[in-house]
Amino acid sequence: MRVGVITFPGTLDDVDAQRAVKYADGEAVPLWHADRDLKNVDAVIVPGGFSYGDYLRAGAIARFAPVMQEVVEAANKGMPVLGICNGFQVLAEAHLLPGALTRNEKLHFVCRDQWLKVENNTTAWTTRYDENAEILVPLKSGEGSYQADQKTLDELEGDGRIVFRYVGENPNGSRNDIAGISNAKGNVVGLMPHPEHAIDALTGPTDDGLGMFLSLLDTVVNA
Repeated sequence: MRVGVITFPGTLDDVDAQRAVKYADGEAVPLWHADRDLKNVDAVIVPGGFSYGDYLRAGAIARFAPVMQEVVEAANKGMPVLGICNGFQVLAEAHLLPGALTRNEKLHFVCRDQWLKVENNTTAWTTRYDENAEILVPLKSGEGSYQADQKTLDELEGDGRIVFRYVGENPNGSRNDIAGISNAKGNVVGLMPHPEHAIDALTGPTDDGLGMFLSLLDTVVNA
């Protein structure tokens, strides 16, 4: 399993994402924002950070990077793509996922361990979880409030495309307590919390996040 991990100017969780891939016995392949070559990878992770300094809007500039043009094309053909935090924002800006991520409800940066409920365990990134399982992973974002119009929310709910939902107090004002969603095919997933920071109980609050990367392994092997 070869998994590309993109680095933009301002990315800061790419090394962590690469480490998570290795924990799942995959090969992490660094991808540079200015290149158009995906290097024959089986999947792509758009990691967290502050791409291009979050100028204009978070993810608004990164969506125009040459590498993202290749990612969009590959995703539309079925390649698994995961956007974490800033990566989720980039995928929304690139229209691979609907809606938008806006400033947190109380305008504060939120950094804490967060419980999530697995709402959909049929995506390329969630098959290792039981449906309705609760997992604990870190959350750290200032623009993590998921917003969409009612029609889009109804479609996400009706089609089972809400992948993760916040458990307990909503940390950022996301509509419907949404923490992560997928596209219609289930190959593209975006979430605000950081599963790559919860792959080893020694260094994270749990190893609950590892299931996402092991799920990808199953998806690639069974493709």
